[in-house]
Amino acid sequence: MANNKSAKKRIQIAERNRLINKSYKSTVRTLTKKTLENCEKYKKEPNADNKNLVQSSLSIAFSLIDKAVKKNVLHKNNGANKKSRINKIVKATLTTN
Repeated sequence: MANNKSAKKRIQIAERNRLINKSYKSTVRTLTKKTLENCEKYKKEPNADNKNLVQSSLSIAFSLIDKAVKKNVLHKNNGANKKSRINKIVKATLTTN
């Protein structure tokens, strides 16, 4: 356990940052899953509403991934890989129908 004041403060700051980073990563995973679910919904029923749903969820996911990269929660290559993976699936979904 820390003995001096600055070390105790660093522990508090590290814990705060860990929780913030955890929430970012969790939200990125959730939005990714939601985007892929919307793709499946579009595959089953290809209409304009579902297409807009896929595109809006994709832009929201991209936005959050970019924000996480900007705040150093994710490495820039990791963020790019996540975006690439999602975009590849969405593109395949939208072009087949």
